[in-house]
Amino acid sequence: MKMYADQARTLVLIVLAIILGACADSRLNNPYPQEEGDQAVLYESFSERPKHLDPAVAYSSNEYAFIAQIYEPPFQYHYLKRPYELTPLTATGMPEIEYLNARGDKLASTANDSDIAYTDYIIEIQPGIRYQPHPILAKNAQGDYLYHHLTAAQIDQLGTLQDLSESGSRELVAEDYVYQIKRLAHPKIQSPIAEMMKNYIVGFDEFSKQVADKQKFEIKDIPMEGVTALDRYQYRIRIKGKYPQFKFWLAMPFFAPMPWEADVFYEQPGLDDKNITLDWYPIGTGPYFLAENNPNRRMILLKNPLFHLETYPSEGEPGDKEKGLLAAAGKPLPFIDKVVYMLEKETIPYWNKFLQGYYDASGIASDNFDQAIQFTGSGAATLTEAMREKGIQLETAVTTSIFYLGFNMLDATVGGDSEKARKLRQAIAIAVDYEEYIAIFANGRGVAAQGLIPPGIYGYAEGKDGVNPYVYDWKDGKAQRKSIEVARRLMAEAGYPGGIDPKTQQALILYFDTTSVSIDDRPRMNWYRKQFEKLGIKLVIRGTDYNRFQQKMRAGNAQIFFWGWNADYPDPENFFFLLYGPNAKVAHGGENAGNYQNPEFDRLFEQMRNMENGEQRYEIIQQLQELVRRDAPWVFGFHPKSFSLYHGWYKNLKPNLMANNQLKYTRIDTTARAEKRAAWNKPVFWPLLLAIVVFMLLLIPAVLAYRRRVRETIQ
Repeated sequence: MKMYADQARTLVLIVLAIILGACADSRLNNPYPQEEGDQAVLYESFSERPKHLDPAVAYSSNEYAFIAQIYEPPFQYHYLKRPYELTPLTATGMPEIEYLNARGDKLASTANDSDIAYTDYIIEIQPGIRYQPHPILAKNAQGDYLYHHLTAAQIDQLGTLQDLSESGSRELVAEDYVYQIKRLAHPKIQSPIAEMMKNYIVGFDEFSKQVADKQKFEIKDIPMEGVTALDRYQYRIRIKGKYPQFKFWLAMPFFAPMPWEADVFYEQPGLDDKNITLDWYPIGTGPYFLAENNPNRRMILLKNPLFHLETYPSEGEPGDKEKGLLAAAGKPLPFIDKVVYMLEKETIPYWNKFLQGYYDASGIASDNFDQAIQFTGSGAATLTEAMREKGIQLETAVTTSIFYLGFNMLDATVGGDSEKARKLRQAIAIAVDYEEYIAIFANGRGVAAQGLIPPGIYGYAEGKDGVNPYVYDWKDGKAQRKSIEVARRLMAEAGYPGGIDPKTQQALILYFDTTSVSIDDRPRMNWYRKQFEKLGIKLVIRGTDYNRFQQKMRAGNAQIFFWGWNADYPDPENFFFLLYGPNAKVAHGGENAGNYQNPEFDRLFEQMRNMENGEQRYEIIQQLQELVRRDAPWVFGFHPKSFSLYHGWYKNLKPNLMANNQLKYTRIDTTARAEKRAAWNKPVFWPLLLAIVVFMLLLIPAVLAYRRRVRETIQ
């Protein structure tokens, strides 16, 4: 019996020792290595593996979250200045722009647009910029590439790129930018902007046809007429006509450099079967390189040891200095040494880890919205007391996007330019209450649109001047949606009094084509039905899969639809072109999804799109806004509003809706983070101690009973 008692005591002592030892580390639930606690490491999450890390192909936000930190186009958006302003990144300055006539003669900068046949963009890059260390650039003592001619046996032994032990680097040269533009044209790469660039870059289409049967790396020495390296650090892009917005494309990863060695290496037979591809192992000159790509668990970016000198901005907007946004002015970038992206598919564990301090930033899911955000009497969003007590920061920004309810202008009922159809569309625009939609379905995260242009884009008008007078009145210093009675009068003037179709003497039937067919989508569809019911209209929801929906849009068989657009670049041209006649989807396969046609709009658009920003351009933009507000080819829905949470130790925080490379500006106060984590994650041992005491109390009767049984057996 003594043996069992000793064992029980020993067990208790062991448990107590474990507890006491654990007290030395108050972060037993820390999911990261202890040595990272005081390092400049940023912790982020991702929910979906980025499909493409090749900048010629990648075009989604989850892909840009990585590649924009790795690759460097020649230009970028200033981190602090608004309106958004392009600045040099790898370039020595902004591009030199020259205009030429059809004979190739140079023209003055004041030349008429009709005389400009070509525009040259001459770009000079900084010398001394080097690529990150990478096996594709590794060479032997003789200067030969080590891994460009791997045998089948060598490839068979590879598991990942890291199995190649040597790495190398070389200087960035102008030819690398030229090579990347050639890659955009290669049919095998299938760049999403290839069709668009055919319309602009001279010789792009011809080059694409010429190299259709070539391997990627074989295009290096095949010339493209409109893209030329002038010397080691200077290259020229020639485009057709005048297109000032082309400079914005030069700030996108599509136009980042690519060493020709990448395609030579990755096209070796057998590497693709092992996921050793450019989509898996990128190479760039940016502040970070992808050190680990394990999309089933985590992805890790590390600071590029060869990153060229770039410093934090020394100027910004008024008020930036007072907010501490210029405290790091002139200091070398980046501030973060390591970025860990953990796979998180479920919102609840992700949210809990953020509250524990194990993620530095977080979005706000609908399930957590009320826990994080509250609205004041004036409708302003603020943090809840629980969030403020943790020192969490809220950053909101109206995105450069628009969601809208579109009418097919080819439709016999809702389309066309007749006064009858126009008043029907205007009545619907009043009835569909997007302020209510934002409150119900977006947790207040949006701004009802007054026209085509979102806030932050040149030409957007504030206050009374920016109100859509066909849908809103300006009252008490704010826009107020017109009453439903105004919409009903418009219905009567359109020939549908009380919503009755004179042809059938029954409620007018309209059709809403959508891909929203799941159970979760039903509340929104019912909401739309109720909006149309205000006018006596019966709205029939025609749900379908995405491919069928696209076919209906291309054929012009949809009547009413819901669509959206996010700015590629911060210029009104990138929004007004969505209603430009020659971009009509049915006739031309363009992005004018509703097939709107208005000769006056098209004339003004063509005049506005190539103008420099100024008073004249601004006035034309307002005229364009007036036309589309009156014609109502869309029910201007809303501009989404992003809500993001950041812990107090997250520094240099300013939303930038155009830039994707903000990571290098971020700084983490690691001392403050360590202190907060320790305070928020103190282990609670009393339940375990209580369980041990209960166990011992329960064990005593069993021990006594056992001892009695032993004595009885002996007797």
